[in-house]
Amino acid sequence: MKENLKICHDRLLPLDLARPQQTIRLGTGPVQAVFVFRKMWINGSTLRVRFMGGTDAQQAIAKEQALWWLPHANLKFEFTNAPDAEIRIAFNSSDGAWSYIGTDCLSIPRDQPTMNLGFLDGGTAAHEFGHTIGLAHEHQNPSGGIEWNEEVVLRDLSGPPNNWTQDQIRHNVLDKYAVNQIKGTEFDPDSIMLYFFPDTWVKSGHGTKQNNVLSALDRAFIASEQAYPHAAVQAIELGVNAAPVSTSIGVPGEEDVFKFTVKKCGRHIIQTGGQTDVVMKLFGPNSQTSLITEDDDGGFGLNSKIAVELIPGQYFAQVRHYNKTQGTGSYSIRVNQT
Repeated sequence: MKENLKICHDRLLPLDLARPQQTIRLGTGPVQAVFVFRKMWINGSTLRVRFMGGTDAQQAIAKEQALWWLPHANLKFEFTNAPDAEIRIAFNSSDGAWSYIGTDCLSIPRDQPTMNLGFLDGGTAAHEFGHTIGLAHEHQNPSGGIEWNEEVVLRDLSGPPNNWTQDQIRHNVLDKYAVNQIKGTEFDPDSIMLYFFPDTWVKSGHGTKQNNVLSALDRAFIASEQAYPHAAVQAIELGVNAAPVSTSIGVPGEEDVFKFTVKKCGRHIIQTGGQTDVVMKLFGPNSQTSLITEDDDGGFGLNSKIAVELIPGQYFAQVRHYNKTQGTGSYSIRVNQT
């Protein structure tokens, strides 16, 4: 094994670590990736990025590689010193390279990083920004074909430079993703989300190569309808205490965005109606990235219901079908102040 072999370690929230195994697989198609679809940002979002230390050279590399994604994903990165920036990057050389996935970053206290770039070999920063926008590790793709020599992997990763425990090795390398947010397709050996693994780690005797640039499939997938397509996101206006708005999930993967204005502090109820199984997230005030809360089946039947105290400002409700790969159907949505 190469002595300087370095591998990103995934950061998941405690809730996700406890989830039972349930993977969702896309049908056949041209795009291939492992995407944590419940942790997507609203398409078209601007994500603010703050550096928590690092040299000018380190920051320049991180910024350059972050921008690799933007010609393809309908997102923007704004590099700023804002203390409440959604993405906060540290450069602690003793803590490896890692990032929380997608909107998990919003759950991290503002004085703590959401990403660490303890090394910047090759395309490491681009890899970590892939996690930040919702991509998971390609080598843990539920449909990936890697058969590990577990004894060798456990022995090598338990020593430097990783020094991981057996549980950490299984979580970061050996186990397939086992959370029900994962959407996996066929394995992409060229993905930026795949690390180099030596031949001795793999039963076939053929390891993986180090990928330092976005693959063609990385670029295609992140721009696809399944991720962040470059299409105008039109938020539908909702009136507070107005009649419900009827709409539908017309095609699988569609995500509807609604906006409403709160003029007076108070308890508000945002809820859907109908027979379609939908999931709802609420963002605001005056922000499409500041997640307030989310709900699956809190309403009647399979409907979503969020009851929350809100201050004056503009809010955004994002609604999608529970089954993002196949689900469609009609529903209604309304906002009431009680």
